Amino acid sequence: MNINNHHFLLMSCAYQGHINPTFQLAKCLIHGGACVTFATTVCGHKQIKTFPSLENLSYATFSDGFDDGNPPINDPQHIMSEFKRVGSQTLNNLINNLSNENRRVTFLVYTILLPWAADVARDLNIPSAFLCIQSTAALAIYQNYFNGHDSMYDDVYKNSPPSSIELKGLPPFALTELPSFLLPTSPHNSVIPTFQEHIQTLEKDPNPCVLINTFDALEKEAIQAVVNINLIPIGPLVDLVPSASLCDLFESSKDYHHWLNSKPKNSVVYVSFGSLVALQRKEMEEILHGLVESGCPFLWVIRSSENGGLEIEDTMKNKLKEEGQGLIVPWCSQVEVLCHDSVGCFVTHCGWNSTMESIVAGVPVVGCPHFSDQIMNAKMVEEVWGTGVKAKVNEEGVVERDEIKRCVEMVIGGEEKREEIRKNAEKWKSLAAQAVKEGGSSHRHLKVFMESLR
Repeated sequence: MNINNHHFLLMSCAYQGHINPTFQLAKCLIHGGACVTFATTVCGHKQIKTFPSLENLSYATFSDGFDDGNPPINDPQHIMSEFKRVGSQTLNNLINNLSNENRRVTFLVYTILLPWAADVARDLNIPSAFLCIQSTAALAIYQNYFNGHDSMYDDVYKNSPPSSIELKGLPPFALTELPSFLLPTSPHNSVIPTFQEHIQTLEKDPNPCVLINTFDALEKEAIQAVVNINLIPIGPLVDLVPSASLCDLFESSKDYHHWLNSKPKNSVVYVSFGSLVALQRKEMEEILHGLVESGCPFLWVIRSSENGGLEIEDTMKNKLKEEGQGLIVPWCSQVEVLCHDSVGCFVTHCGWNSTMESIVAGVPVVGCPHFSDQIMNAKMVEEVWGTGVKAKVNEEGVVERDEIKRCVEMVIGGEEKREEIRKNAEKWKSLAAQAVKEGGSSHRHLKVFMESLR
């Protein structure tokens, strides 16, 4: 089959950090000559503010069982089981409807939390691939954990003090640095069966294929640590011209462009914790005071649903804005901000999508991770790639104002340390650009993948 006759169905959960890389892959596939249908949940589809119009691109939905957007948050196991049950049914219906419209799906790509999609594809004799939007290091940990080594992690947990996990190709990880839902005490361990299903689904496939949002130079050793899977690094899946080509779930503010333009090069601290992390009141207070005391101008994204009980008074916002030190907005185009000359530091939760965007933009990081793979990513940023620092938390798990100030000052004005971090950030920015340009490693990998489908 000619690639021009291929119709890819790409599926993503309705989280911004899932949608962005998946949509970027859609554009790459279209550029290669294929047609793409981009699908997310019914509820998520309703939230998307803009639907970029591209030739050979269409949009569709599947259901997670909670189309009204009100799942029973106190019963996460029920949420995941309904997602699988209803999602499988509605995906099957979607594929059949597309066939009836003479738009037969020839290849399915699914992302994290959707392993059941591969079973639907298999039942319909449609080949599929898993688009991993976390790091290769995280994938290697999952593969190890769910292949009979979970007891090893339990043993490490029971040690006093806990020892570290050491896997070939990865740095040693303390138990608290692993994906948080693997810990026995995690409130998020209801997703363990779903991640286990991801690994089991790949193992059932005679030719398991994983497209992953990373690049060879960034995770060379980790890539070699993943076994028995056709692992295809195709990242960074980041659009450097994002303003008119993203499916944003939030309305972007308009008033930050002029503010950024008024600031000196590399002077602004950009603060964002993504679309999922909800900061508590105490955390927000400490961050605010730490930023103000640093003296650095800062642009802080605080979603309307994420105030942690802290209402930053309009008088405070106006004072910060009038003095030119701080601007608080409900949302913005993150890549656009990171690529602005005035931005010199990114205070982030270290989600993988945000981490990749910081690498592409060459912006040093202050990592304030909260859960899932974020702590792993923050460790890699500080200890392996050297593109930032990880903020320390107190006994309550809160980054205090003095620590925020210390980390920001180290990255923005820490003389020798700042120069080392900035040099590393520029190095990885260059390597990321090389990977996706024509003839680069990720460009070649994606080209070979698409040619294999002819």
